[in-house]
Amino acid sequence: MQQQVFSIKSQSDFEKTCIDVFHHQYNRNAVYRQFVDYLGTDIESIHKIQNIPFLPIELFKTQKVYSSVKKPEITFSSSGTTGTQTSKHHVADLTWYEKSFRKCFATFYGDIKQVAILALLPSYLERSGSSLIYMVDDLIRKSNHKESGYFLYNHKELYQTLLNLQKKGTKTLLIGVTYALLDLCEHYNINYPDLIVMETGGMKGRRREMVRSELHEILCDGFGVAQIHSEYGMTELLSQGYSYGKGIFNTPNWMKILIRDTNDPFTYLEKGKTGAINVIDLANFNSCAFIATQDLGKKHEQGSFEILGRFDNSDIRGCNLLVQ
Repeated sequence: MQQQVFSIKSQSDFEKTCIDVFHHQYNRNAVYRQFVDYLGTDIESIHKIQNIPFLPIELFKTQKVYSSVKKPEITFSSSGTTGTQTSKHHVADLTWYEKSFRKCFATFYGDIKQVAILALLPSYLERSGSSLIYMVDDLIRKSNHKESGYFLYNHKELYQTLLNLQKKGTKTLLIGVTYALLDLCEHYNINYPDLIVMETGGMKGRRREMVRSELHEILCDGFGVAQIHSEYGMTELLSQGYSYGKGIFNTPNWMKILIRDTNDPFTYLEKGKTGAINVIDLANFNSCAFIATQDLGKKHEQGSFEILGRFDNSDIRGCNLLVQ
């Protein structure tokens, strides 16, 4: 199945694989099966993506969402404030995750050996269980540049590294949590037009929240770049969407976004209309590939999409049955 997922070339390939994965997970994933049955779903009638039930993402906080008989190789967990429940994503086979993010990175940014990876991710490094850190670790190891690595709070060293890479003309990607990128900009005057600056989101209570346009304007000025790139990923997924700028994301062939009506989770909206995001991530073969998130967004042409925020209504039909 892994080869089938990562060889998807067309919409028909994608739809067929979705139906195959749905039946696999209905039969193997006790939590998903209970949710689907609670909805009164006629399993035999599911012949297209829009008929597939999407599991509320909140269940990753309270249930073991798992579709394998193997012991998990690793469990990724989300960040959380004291006293709050965190999501847990049990991964039966890390080759799914590794193949997903390596192939996705190559699709959007080219051969990793040709890219220096600089990571400014203090809040992620200071906890365990981060799927983002697992990915960045791997990309740093595979990068063919001695400058690649993490920079916790040593901004002076990072600044000097950026100057050296700019002088050498090396293709460079700086991935950072939002507040740390802002901190760096404030202390150093950087003018590096060819630098790829990728923000992963998150003020972590360190700064006031900003709308995307304001944030990206500050970062563009601070780094001397025309656009700020972004990553759309989460603990509950094994794939990522990437944005080259203006908050417009695209996904790899095995991942797609649907926009549901916030008042009726079984109704899907047309392009350009705002609603809640459903994610299909077929790399989630051993957990759940069909997830109803609490992100708000809208779709554009060619399957691209943007994130507009979050909504607070977590009482999705069927969710309360399992959240105890």
